[in-house]
Amino acid sequence: MTRLWFDQALLSSGWARQVEFAIEGGTITSVTVETPPSPDAERHAIALPGLPNLHSHAFQRAAAGRTGRRGPGGDSFWTWRTEIYRLAQTLTPEAIGAIAGLAYAEKLESGFTHVGEFHYVHHQADGAAYDNPAEIAARLIDVAEDVGIDMTLLPVFYAHSDVGGAAPRPEQARFVSSLDLYADLLAACRQRAARTAGVQVGVAPHSLRAVTPDELTAVIALAQGGPVHIHVAEQMAEVARCEAVLGARPVAWLLANNNVDARWCLVHATHITAPELGAIVSSGAVAGLCPITEADLGDGLFPAAAFSQAGGVWGVGSDSNVLIDAAAELRWLEYGQRLVNQGRNILATGGRSTGRSVFDAALRGGAQALAADAHGLEVGAPANLISLDQGDPALWGRAGDDLLDGWIFAARTGVIDCVWTRGRLVVRNGRHLSRPHLEAAFKRAVA
Repeated sequence: MTRLWFDQALLSSGWARQVEFAIEGGTITSVTVETPPSPDAERHAIALPGLPNLHSHAFQRAAAGRTGRRGPGGDSFWTWRTEIYRLAQTLTPEAIGAIAGLAYAEKLESGFTHVGEFHYVHHQADGAAYDNPAEIAARLIDVAEDVGIDMTLLPVFYAHSDVGGAAPRPEQARFVSSLDLYADLLAACRQRAARTAGVQVGVAPHSLRAVTPDELTAVIALAQGGPVHIHVAEQMAEVARCEAVLGARPVAWLLANNNVDARWCLVHATHITAPELGAIVSSGAVAGLCPITEADLGDGLFPAAAFSQAGGVWGVGSDSNVLIDAAAELRWLEYGQRLVNQGRNILATGGRSTGRSVFDAALRGGAQALAADAHGLEVGAPANLISLDQGDPALWGRAGDDLLDGWIFAARTGVIDCVWTRGRLVVRNGRHLSRPHLEAAFKRAVA
């Protein structure tokens, strides 16, 4: 048994003082409040539940900071995508594992304890399948287990280059699968995931650009009741193409032709109309928002204020991993809404502070999207905790929700002191315990 004692802790029921957690088998078995620490308890200042990161392409971390030169014709999501395709052609399974290892460590250091890995690099550079169709996917599970982060693996089905079943481009060969090969990939992923606590598998039809309506139906049938994630309405060119080929905007078409429900995560959903917004809310699906990546790629701003006011469920992810920082994702989300609405505290709800409001929303929505065992700090939940360093000036003189405001809006990096996943200490003094090894492997991979 492990015992952790905190001066303050944000429990599922709210803030509490002098809290001791007993942890066995990776699960919180008791929570005692207003108690002095047991003699064998490790003492800390502030406990928060770890956040879910609902959308990640781990290998893209290697491209961070490498796509900042302006091209002769201007730059966009589409020119950036060309560079990502080029990167994908160069990476061995070993390199992808090394890049993911450091990316997952950085997620933990920033406060994410569960990652949704939207994984689409399946094959060899020429498109030939590996003997094990889950060669790279299984490696990502291995890395997540080693680093100590929970994972919802989302193997991607990718078959076409544009809406309407356009033939894939040569540079997409590593991503493209038939439905039969995809079914084999899923089976192999599930077999590997079954051996590791905290790992599960969903499905991810890449986008309406990459799957036909019939293929989408077939992929959803393979979900076995688990999560279904899809990119949708990220770019206006995608919206226009869907209207031209399918006769409807992508979100409208998706919801009209599929049983979209609370299992679904609509990643980005940036360019939506008011009726589409209402339809997403009614469906119970999660909007998967990635504010840093969406800003980096010039995608546009999701109408988060209207969506939240309508009762919509959302979570955050780090997508391209250009910068991995849980607090920054929440800060960018709120600040984007302030700029477009010309006001302050836009996403604050229920009389709570903005920091508490966005933290709670990201925790709830991320857990739903990833089908997490549970979320929050309570008996029976996985012991996924982060501790804040009360010695940071951004937290001085604060308690309760003010601590979240200080961390999200006033602090620089280094506020997170320790991180535990399923009771295992993985970060101390702000650094992952395996960071030297992970950095060395990453450096070799990107060299």
